[in-house]
Amino acid sequence: MLGLMQSQPLLISNIIEHAARHHPDTEIVSRAIEGGIHRYTYLDAGKRARKLANALGKSGVALGDRIATLAWNGYRHFELYYGISGIGAVMHTVNPRLFPEQIAWIANHAEDKVLFFDLTFLPLVEAIAPLLTTCKTFVLMTDRAHMPELSKAETKVPNLQCYEEMIAPEPDAFVWPEFDENTASSLCYTSGTTGNPKGALYSHRSTVIHALASALPDTLNCSARDCILPVVPMFHVNSWGLAYSCPLVGAKMVFPGAQLDGKSVHDLFEAEKVTMSAGVPTVWLGLLTHMKQHNLRFSTLKSTVIGGSSCPPAMIKSFQDEYGVKVLHAWGMTEMSPLGTVCNLKTKHLGLSKEEQFAIEVTQGRAVFGVDMKIVDDTGKELPWDGKAFGNLMVKGPWVVREYFKGEGGDPLIEGWFPTGDVATISADGYMQITDRSKDVIKSGGEWISSIDLENIAVAHPAVQQAAVIGVLHPKWDERPLLIVVKRPGMDLTREELLKFFEGKIAKWWLPDDVAFTDAIPLGATGKMLKTKLREQFKGYKLPTA
Repeated sequence: MLGLMQSQPLLISNIIEHAARHHPDTEIVSRAIEGGIHRYTYLDAGKRARKLANALGKSGVALGDRIATLAWNGYRHFELYYGISGIGAVMHTVNPRLFPEQIAWIANHAEDKVLFFDLTFLPLVEAIAPLLTTCKTFVLMTDRAHMPELSKAETKVPNLQCYEEMIAPEPDAFVWPEFDENTASSLCYTSGTTGNPKGALYSHRSTVIHALASALPDTLNCSARDCILPVVPMFHVNSWGLAYSCPLVGAKMVFPGAQLDGKSVHDLFEAEKVTMSAGVPTVWLGLLTHMKQHNLRFSTLKSTVIGGSSCPPAMIKSFQDEYGVKVLHAWGMTEMSPLGTVCNLKTKHLGLSKEEQFAIEVTQGRAVFGVDMKIVDDTGKELPWDGKAFGNLMVKGPWVVREYFKGEGGDPLIEGWFPTGDVATISADGYMQITDRSKDVIKSGGEWISSIDLENIAVAHPAVQQAAVIGVLHPKWDERPLLIVVKRPGMDLTREELLKFFEGKIAKWWLPDDVAFTDAIPLGATGKMLKTKLREQFKGYKLPTA
């Protein structure tokens, strides 16, 4: 027997129409690429998304066509999220921080038909345009006044169009088409630290369910009373879904544009009365450094989501103890749309001491409804949830990839579960903690050492700005940990002082064998440390003999 409810597909166009109808005067604020602050409402955004949909249809964009973007967080990029997916085309956000050759490879692999891009990226597009085999139309996301001299620009970028001129003549009335909710909606490629990047192809159904689950009180707790500023880029897994969750609940949105330095972010927080934000640890490091240097505070910020890589406990303490901002430590992947877990305490934990609560808060948290997870050993045997056993983390759920775009890499699933590549523990209460990436774990004398745990201790030292730990070959123990450190400007620190800082915090045999000081730690396109480059850089490193 089937239920007697109305049947309506879960489509992304429903989100923008809901926001425009039920939150018409809620603001979307953007730091414009051309300069200044742009303001409009969800009502305005809905009208412009419909104008864009009309323009795309007139230009021949059809169901399933991939449409690429190279853009920062801003109102025009937001309109593309809905105008493209709403007509059944596929929104392909491209990470501009990749090498030009990688971007060209990704665009050709996706068979992008049109490329929308911000003014910032005109030189980049000029460089890659001759390499693109399927992209025939390029749209600069600006107005006529800021368009380059076409006679010169078009010699490098053929069929260059102006975004505002493209949508201006179109009507703001448009009936969004209905189609199967499993239709592809957007495409994001993995950062591709090994081999070529692989595409995660999301559906309307997976995206809407992910947005609903993300907004729940015990997840990110988004509401119409919030003002949310996603520092995480819209080209990084759809800004962790916030470009959908915010209009779904009617939250005010603030887009920071290209200015992600500590001063610019803090100024925008204060000017727009931001209550919630989200970003990777490297961004928050810059913000906190700026605030400490200038003795600044937050007047309205209540919480921030930190993910992308493990958040150092010292950063969580700084936000919560010094500034009164709750940290939502989260974990996910491109292949998971991306949200998998978020750390929120249960009622049973509220009576614990501050130290006991913090021991939970440094974990990546509990699974969001819709995600199931387990840890297994190298033979595939499931391991207990006791907070001690650690194994390979596996996940499944309605917004987890089944396979990669065009079947790249073959079938990634193992008996229906997706192997994340992370090594983790899970407590009896279901709190998951990443101990390492499987390729980064240090295997010393048959035992595993967590590089993340060592890095977290190191960055708690007041003279350490960044730290990374890699395994270095050892004749007796196979591998031993090498600690690589960037010192804070103007501060002195010796190898002996730092190693002494570890005493009493770890087992003695975990202690790094040496410390290497460096000016910078290489970061990937999403702000994660590139340990592959560090291993190349320190290949053959001679550890001191005992």
